[in-house]
Order: sequence, then C-alpha cells, then structure tokens
Amino acid sequence: MTDEFRITFFFGPEETPDRPGVVRCVFNVKKRSWKGGVQVTVELAAAQLERIRDRGQLGELIEMIRAKVEPETFAEYELRARDLFMQQVCWAKLDLAIRAGISQENQTIPAEAFQPELDELARAKADAIRQAILTELDL
Repeated sequence: MTDEFRITFFFGPEETPDRPGVVRCVFNVKKRSWKGGVQVTVELAAAQLERIRDRGQLGELIEMIRAKVEPETFAEYELRARDLFMQQVCWAKLDLAIRAGISQENQTIPAEAFQPELDELARAKADAIRQAILTELDL
C-alpha cells in the first residue's frame, strides 16, 4: 500500500515545543490519486524511542561507526547517527499510519498512536534501519 505514496522527509528530529518528552519529524506525503501532498508530523515519545534504541542495538551501531571513522570526526558521526535513527523510526511510524489509512489533510500522528505496533515494526526492521543509517553516513 505504501507504494501508492511518494514520501519525502521534510525536517527533524526536533523536540516538540508544547509537549515535553516528545520529539517529531515532518514528512511530505502524496498519494498518486491526490492532486497535492500533505504535511504529516510524526511524534515519538522519548521513552518509546529509548526502548526502540535499546532493542535496535543503536549502541552497537555507534561502536561500529567509532571503529570506522577517525577519532576527531566521531562525535559528528555519532550525532548524525542518532538523528538518522530517530528519522528512521518516525518513517516506520508513518508507514503504520499509511497502512491504517491516512487522509488527504495536514495532520499529526501523536506520540501515543501505534506504540505497540511501532515497537514490533522497529524490532523487525532493526537490520534495515541500521543499514539505512550506515548508507546515509557513507560507511
């Protein structure tokens, strides 16, 4: 079903100003049959993101990165890897929302939505998420 959509990452992750403990990413989403795209904000609760980080072995990925880059550039790579990880998790949550049926309007997928489903999907896609981060970092 998601093949019917063109999804473009817009910005994020960033803290949600009016919701402490929540981060967000924003995507432009266009379904082939729609005349125009919509903006979809995907929120993640920091606690859920931490669980997913632990299960997705982000720490192991960061150690792999440490072994591949020069020590003076590691901090930059680590920050970027953490941002990319959050983006990938937001993307997975957006995929869940699309599968559930998304309307042609600007919207926010709240942090509370799809929590158990996202935990499971992120676990199932852990290898793909790590590979996407390594590819983006050109490592």
